[in-house]
Amino acid sequence: MSNKITTLFGIKYPIIQGGMIWCSGWELASAVSNAGGLGIIGSGSMYPDVLRTHIEKCKQATDKPFAVNLPMLYPDIDKHIETIVELKVPIVFTSAGNPKTWTKKLKDEGIVVVHVVSSVKFALKAEAAGVDAVVAEGFEAGGHNGKDETTTLVLTPMVRDAVKIPLIAAGGIANGRGLMACLALGADAVQIGSRFVASEEASAHINFKNEIIKAVEGDTQLTLKEITPVRLLKNDFYNKVERVYLNGGTVDDLKELLGRGRAKKGMFEGDLVEGELEIGQVSAMIDEIKPAGQIVQDIMNEYHSVRKEIIQGGKYCL
Repeated sequence: MSNKITTLFGIKYPIIQGGMIWCSGWELASAVSNAGGLGIIGSGSMYPDVLRTHIEKCKQATDKPFAVNLPMLYPDIDKHIETIVELKVPIVFTSAGNPKTWTKKLKDEGIVVVHVVSSVKFALKAEAAGVDAVVAEGFEAGGHNGKDETTTLVLTPMVRDAVKIPLIAAGGIANGRGLMACLALGADAVQIGSRFVASEEASAHINFKNEIIKAVEGDTQLTLKEITPVRLLKNDFYNKVERVYLNGGTVDDLKELLGRGRAKKGMFEGDLVEGELEIGQVSAMIDEIKPAGQIVQDIMNEYHSVRKEIIQGGKYCL
């Protein structure tokens, strides 16, 4: 299957793994890349020496392209950049900041740059900054996303109409039907996070993975918009956040409650009570922990099945 994104990245399938903090280490990234997608190392939760180790191990585990996700707000981002350039990472996904800051530097080093956006306005800014592609992430997604709560179904075609560069859709996608829908909306590929968190290779704690496969519709909520919007699986910590809102608490009250290390505590250490559990709405569709390579193949098998039914005038034909 060849299109603008598969050609740009040098991959077999238009499936991009999300670079989720505490969940996306070298084992997951290499497994997805080996299966024909694009694996991503999530550097936002890594010290510079840890990132170096993950890149080195990923290069040993796969001879396929892989990427590093680079949050622009990371405090030692210059050190991450040095490591990425030195170890010749072929692709970088930037997020949570101004793409103009590092795009030229990375591209001058021959690195493909992709920026994650939550609106048409930011997609246009990313294109103007010279990125090679954009990820349009709807508010269904887990983790941190846009304040405007624009859904993937709405955002993807609007961004497609606004920019000329390749487009990746993200948020609420976990299977082949989602891939088919996003391609129909104008995307060239999809980025999938939550489904890969519930994989054998993800570095998330097994307690967190088990909570994901138990989740049902309505078990996640976008919250903390006054600080930075984040979609969380509802637990005791989430309930404490809600009580702050109900009691008329301030932004400072929310910051004090959030503190430091909540995401690590929940997703990496498995504290389901006091930890922050970042996951997407699509968790309600996930009921099994699988190898990442099997997830990629399942998505492509379903995609081809749905495509065949459409072409042959099956139940999806209008």
